[in-house]
Order: sequence, then C-alpha cells, then structure tokens
Amino acid sequence: MMNIKANLEQLKERIPEHVELVAVSKTKPAHMVRELFEAGHLDFGENKVQELVEKQQELPGEIRWHMIGHLQSNKVKYIAPFVHLVHGVDSLKLLRVLDKEGRKNERQINCLLQMHIAKETAKFGLSEEELETILASEEFRKMEFVKVRGLMGMATFTDNSEVVREEFRNLKRIFEKLKSVHFRSQPGFSVLSMGMSDDYQLAIEEGSNMIRVGSLVFGPRETT
Repeated sequence: MMNIKANLEQLKERIPEHVELVAVSKTKPAHMVRELFEAGHLDFGENKVQELVEKQQELPGEIRWHMIGHLQSNKVKYIAPFVHLVHGVDSLKLLRVLDKEGRKNERQINCLLQMHIAKETAKFGLSEEELETILASEEFRKMEFVKVRGLMGMATFTDNSEVVREEFRNLKRIFEKLKSVHFRSQPGFSVLSMGMSDDYQLAIEEGSNMIRVGSLVFGPRETT
C-alpha cells in the first residue's frame, strides 16, 4: 500500500523551503486529502469545480483549496466563497466575474494570471501582448475584489529539458518585468507557479516558488 505521507515528506525534503507545494488531489478520494492534512499539509489543488466543492464540504475548513484547472466563468460562483487561489486566469472576462463574485461574498479572491509559454497550442493562457492589454485597462485597475498574486504557466510536454527550461526562463522574465512595472508598489505580487511532477526541479532552478505536484505524492492517476 502506498505511503502518501512518506511521499510528501520525501518531496518536501527535495525542494527549497521558499517553494510552496500544492498537492494535486484531483481524482483522489477525500480520505487521502484528510490524511495529509492531519500530517500538517494545507494546500491542495483540484481541476474540476464539482470535485473541488464536494471535497471542500466534506473536509476541514482550514484546508487551502487551489483551483488549478481551466475555470469557466459560469462556475466561479460555486468556489468564490472559499477558494484560496485560482491559478488559471486567462481572460479579462474571467477577472471580471471573479471581481463580481468576490464583491458578492465580501472577500478578495486571489488569482494567478496564466501565461501561454508552451509550444503546444492546446494549452490555455495569455500571450504577453494580451497580458499587457489587460493590465493597462482602466477596467482592471478599478477591480477591488480580485487580487493578482502572480503568474502561472505550463511548459511543453517533452523530454527535451532545454525546451522546458527556456519556457520557464521566459515566464520568469515576464514575471520580473511585471513586478518592476505594473506591480511595483504591490509586494503581494510574489507567486511564480510553474512546475509539475515531471519538471518541478527544472522549474525551481528557473525561479519557481510554487509547484503543483500530484502523482509523486498520491501515485499515478487512475484512468477511466
């Protein structure tokens, strides 16, 4: 039987202290999340709203839930009351809805802007040009209930580590540029989320301070 607590501890020993680990619990049963929570881990990631809501209702309120999948605007309302961090914000429309639902729930919703850094066209994310357009808009500047905490990106799925490294390096460059230009007076803009089970070490070497890891903790995902 897999010892997920041992897996988590071994992974934490391999990453620097400043790197936050989001344990990706998608498709895994709630009792596994509870086991890691009782061992002291608080941050868990889900990629489907329905599964996220079900687990949040079943598990302790201290858990910090991360929405790491592609989020549809019409589903924001279900997670707005409790979500800790939304990772994949890739449009002004989604920011608008997050701000509206944050206002309704009287809480600021933290999010990361997702950049498209991979060679694969199937992946979601903003181009640098789209990002600049959003940040320069008056509408974005007036938003009070959504807080951009940093950037997120997913590298190309390839065995070529140099391709992956270059994509992470590019995201780090964009992150530093935004920090010095658009978010100069906002210390809360501090999260660079990149790196998963297959490439987290490369991501950390290139400046990531948040990784999203599932299979190395919970074991391979079950396919249906």
